[in-house]
Amino acid sequence: MSNQPITLLSSPLQGFTDFRFRNAFHHYFGGIDTFYSPYIRLNGKLIVKPAYERDILPKNNSTLHVIPQIMTNDADEFLFVAKYVQDLGYNELNWNLGCPYPMVTNRGMGSGLIKEVDRIDAILEKVHQESDIVVSMKMRMGYENSEEILETLPILEKYPIKNIAIHARIGKQLYKGGVDLESFQKCLDHAKHKIYYNGDIASVEKFRELQERFPSIDHWMIGRGLIADPFLPQMIKENTTEYPDDRFEIFSKFHDTLYAAFEQSLSGNKHLHIKMLSFWEYFSTSFPESRKVLKKIKKAKNARHYEDAVREILYDI
Repeated sequence: MSNQPITLLSSPLQGFTDFRFRNAFHHYFGGIDTFYSPYIRLNGKLIVKPAYERDILPKNNSTLHVIPQIMTNDADEFLFVAKYVQDLGYNELNWNLGCPYPMVTNRGMGSGLIKEVDRIDAILEKVHQESDIVVSMKMRMGYENSEEILETLPILEKYPIKNIAIHARIGKQLYKGGVDLESFQKCLDHAKHKIYYNGDIASVEKFRELQERFPSIDHWMIGRGLIADPFLPQMIKENTTEYPDDRFEIFSKFHDTLYAAFEQSLSGNKHLHIKMLSFWEYFSTSFPESRKVLKKIKKAKNARHYEDAVREILYDI
């Protein structure tokens, strides 16, 4: 296994890794060096929605290293957001060419844009001509097939892209099926830019396997695995498979902090329950009898029942 220092990054997940989650995670678990904020999307109007603004305001991220992200296929939108984040004090903007969801890809954005080589070229040319923002990229290996990125990489070489984080799947997979490590190796073989790895880092053992397979990679991006097991990044850093003795006590405090933050920001118990249920679909996988755990959360019909279910789950451990 490589002895080189590793940098761990939190992959942005829309609906999950906002500033409330990032702050609670950083406080209770640590291990993540840089958080990428979920993407800013303008939908044709040069206006940043208040929810996007709250998420990247420096006062809401004062103890974190955060890089904002944009989802767009339009150079003017890119430039508008670049200036916007620079005015907030950021010097880097990450471009999302990775989102796999049809509502995005059908509009020629996210992983649906990867095969549009000329359009990517035109956007990057205009952005680099008219802005001094540092551009980094988050990509899949294509939408229909993993050859798409190989057509795109030579175009990216024209520009001083800081790095390319590659999720080792194609868009139409969504999150189904395994990662394609052979195709990721092809990306490494062809890319001139610095490459980060992303995809299915869900355990220390899996991380060690990937690190052994790709010894040149020193930046690793964790997405769903970080929510499913918040201890994972620090355990990777410490090269241990042992959880702390007070594992569930720490998790309980983290949960309560997260719950209180969303309770303040969401209107009504129904929205709060839906939000927390989406987290528990990941959290539950780290608990013994995960199906029973998730069933208890689903059955909760109001805030009191939810809180009782959580206490029951945590006290049964």
